[in-house]
Amino acid sequence: MSGKRKRVVLTIKDKLDIIKKLEDGGSSKQLAVIYGIGETTVRDIRKNKEKIITYASSSDSTSLLAKRKSMKPSMYEELDRAMLEWFNQQRAKGNPVSGPICAKRAEFFFYALGMDGDFNPSAGWLTRFKQRHSIREINIRNERLNGDESAVEDFCNNFRDFVERENLQPEQIYNADETGLFWKCLPSRTSVIKGKCTVSGHKSVEERVTVMCCANATGLHKLKLCVVGKAKKPRSFKSTDTSNLPVSYFSQKGAWMDLSIFRQWFDKIFVPQVREYLRSKGLQEKAVLLLDNSPTHPNENVLRSDDGQIFAKYLPPNVASLIQPSDQGVIATMKRNYRAGLLQNNLEEGNDLKSFWKKLTLLDALYEIAMAWNLVKPVTISRAWKKILPTVEEKEGSDFDEEDISVATVATILQHTKGLENVTTETIEKWLEVDSTEPGYEVLTDSEIIRRAQGQTDESSENEEEEIELIPEKHINHAAALQWTENLLDYLEQQGDMILPDRLVIRKLRATIRNKQKMTNSSQ
Repeated sequence: MSGKRKRVVLTIKDKLDIIKKLEDGGSSKQLAVIYGIGETTVRDIRKNKEKIITYASSSDSTSLLAKRKSMKPSMYEELDRAMLEWFNQQRAKGNPVSGPICAKRAEFFFYALGMDGDFNPSAGWLTRFKQRHSIREINIRNERLNGDESAVEDFCNNFRDFVERENLQPEQIYNADETGLFWKCLPSRTSVIKGKCTVSGHKSVEERVTVMCCANATGLHKLKLCVVGKAKKPRSFKSTDTSNLPVSYFSQKGAWMDLSIFRQWFDKIFVPQVREYLRSKGLQEKAVLLLDNSPTHPNENVLRSDDGQIFAKYLPPNVASLIQPSDQGVIATMKRNYRAGLLQNNLEEGNDLKSFWKKLTLLDALYEIAMAWNLVKPVTISRAWKKILPTVEEKEGSDFDEEDISVATVATILQHTKGLENVTTETIEKWLEVDSTEPGYEVLTDSEIIRRAQGQTDESSENEEEEIELIPEKHINHAAALQWTENLLDYLEQQGDMILPDRLVIRKLRATIRNKQKMTNSSQ
């Protein structure tokens, strides 16, 4: 008779590892044997996956998650949720959060939530709050202020030591950052087009997406942009397969980046593409992704490849605004390229602005933003790392000439744009910078934090997204596609000003469609 199995209490990190293995196809039976637990326990972990991941993502300490064995709730769960949301937003902004500041906000939320009884946000409460969420950054006294230069120097020295210890090359060091983009925002004589883009009150803007740029320190490996829109299937996509888009497209009801999307991007896009790039360069498949403390960025335990060789590392909150590479002109250059590209397209098509505005779709914008990202030169990216890795810019940036999109460049285009000939340079500058401070994550007001802590959601946003998604798809068969390519080829042959490469591209496309048609017919 076999002895009774010894009781095993898993840590949060163990549970994260099990979730990862389950997602990769591992069986409950095998994992139960490996970890010395029952299959029921494995199934419970699968059932509570999102809860475990959310808890781990909010943690600030990798080492504590490797020791912590429970997600013990607070006596005041609603208060805990509100405080964690507020703290994450403050950390993302780089605002200093001291013990007294934290206690004051806790007292405010306690009464704002309408909770019963008396509440004393003592040092003991603060300690327990920090332990529940593995937070290390709240001190009893005031922290150093946002943008502390001495903190920048400390981090840069420590990071360079880390790079040397891990034997990482610049090609193996990456940075990613999100931003909001008003994709349908065009300049006018007074401001931006009425009702479509405002510098303040961004929540009323419909034509907004979140865009995330990611590249390595040399600027030689730029991943496809990650774009988060409102709808799973926007009207302009029609029958377009999202996997064929020039960007990695995700959807979220507010078009915000969130923990789930970021984790999917890391596991399914970042890790495989980095492995492929490093392999092509003959480098070890090992890399670090440097991130700021956005509330949408999960804990390091969650952002780690199966073998642990590709992982995330975080910038301290009080230095991110000064040295985050993507914020040192990379995102700004991409946005300027995008807006200048829109104007150039309008000029080439000979439309007035109102006509161009009506025709511009999200699909058009995605192709244009992908082109804008392609135009960001490696030197622009490598120079953005000079505060953290000064040798990168010297080695990688010296052979490039950089051409930035300036106000003067845009003004020249506008001189030939009907209706915008007299737009001032001040208006152009405001237009180019209209979403420069737009975050990629949702910034909640105190009232919104309270509603979310109480489990209330914005139903109108969900209904709006559903309405957009319920659009019938139009299926185009091979025969129809082939006929269109034939017609297009006939047209090009008749145009004396068409160059040979145009016809060659269409001929190649025609051959591809013919092969697909043959394969379909042979399988029937």
